[in-house]
Amino acid sequence: MRAMILAAGLGKRLRPLTDTTPKPLLRAGSKTLIEYHLERLARLGVREVIVNTHWLGEQVSAALGDGKRWGLSLRYSPETTLLETAGGIRHAQPWQNDDEVFLLVNGDVYFEHDLEDFLTLADHVDGQRCNALLALVPNPEEHPAGDFVAATGRGAVHVIEASATQQRPGQTYAGIALLHAGLFDSVTPSKPAPLAPLLRAALARSTLFGWALPGFWLDVGTPARLAALRQRLGDATGGF
Repeated sequence: MRAMILAAGLGKRLRPLTDTTPKPLLRAGSKTLIEYHLERLARLGVREVIVNTHWLGEQVSAALGDGKRWGLSLRYSPETTLLETAGGIRHAQPWQNDDEVFLLVNGDVYFEHDLEDFLTLADHVDGQRCNALLALVPNPEEHPAGDFVAATGRGAVHVIEASATQQRPGQTYAGIALLHAGLFDSVTPSKPAPLAPLLRAALARSTLFGWALPGFWLDVGTPARLAALRQRLGDATGGF
């Protein structure tokens, strides 16, 4: 299986830290945020990874190189214009097969589950009955309404419903997903496009599913949350 790490964002909420350092290269503990992902992907047996870049993207490629130090083949998909999530994936799609299922990871999340059991569900994402399998977490403080409701289930995989008008507690998309390349067929190449409309369309077709991510998870989106992560990892003083 191949993987894509989203690393093109401007990191506006993390300013001034991201004025001179791209968000994926901010440090927590002994590593940069993106290094935690690369190490995990290598342990999972993933060998090919593509990283989209935009803001200070040359720093990302210079710091990570070709990925050989992690046993990975690492490639980059630079965006001269920020293409948002779906647009960035579509821009990188010449690297993928049309019927491919790939692992997507947001570069600005931190989590501690190894994802081995998640990847065993890849066969479920067949492009017909299921276009996307999203990892879901309990709603964090900064997103109390959640994104979806994981309703009826078959083992670890749950049918997803919209949560906006539900009385049941919702869950939040963790920024980790198994996606079928065909989900992006409607996206115009080289044009900005968000992921949410594609997920809502899959929801309407009942081809969107969820999986509960165990363990600690954090959206490292603000200086306060980065500081909290550094403290968790025994690095309270931080630094770049």
